Amino acid sequence: MHAIWLAQDDPKKNTAVLAAKRGDIKLHKKINTAPRRGVILEPLCGKVFGPEDHEILLRGGSLVGLDCSWVHIESSVEEVMRRTRLVPRMLPLLLAANPVNWGKPGKLSTAEALATVLYLIGREKQARQVLGAFRWGERFFELNKEPLEAYAAASSSSELVALQFEFFEIDRPEEQST
Repeated sequence: MHAIWLAQDDPKKNTAVLAAKRGDIKLHKKINTAPRRGVILEPLCGKVFGPEDHEILLRGGSLVGLDCSWVHIESSVEEVMRRTRLVPRMLPLLLAANPVNWGKPGKLSTAEALATVLYLIGREKQARQVLGAFRWGERFFELNKEPLEAYAAASSSSELVALQFEFFEIDRPEEQST
């Protein structure tokens, strides 16, 4: 597991920096030092990480989190995606448990995002270890117990995407106004 750290927030509170200090992830301060093969988690790509993507990681591809400020998300994603060939994926909706965005759907910290993918590919123990360093870490799993279990059991990305509507009040694509 890796994270590209763009140093846009306080390193003393940054979940990727803290997870790297514990040895749970490898932190990359330069984009070109990140792995060349695998999945990068970035919330703007429009394609949810689903069962079809598990093989990328299970066959030796790396899991990479993009660690940047939510304030600068668009420019950060644009910069990183221009310079990497990693497969971009976003996460299904979950509630953040981190103190900065507590309870906000989709506003996960880097550690929460990485733990989510670990959970989805059947590595729950490792997911809990990644968040174990944070006093709110177990709360993430409590807040998201039902959706995490349902997402992990989904047999396709389309099923996983549809499940979000059972847990969160969001407009379905055909219901959104233009």
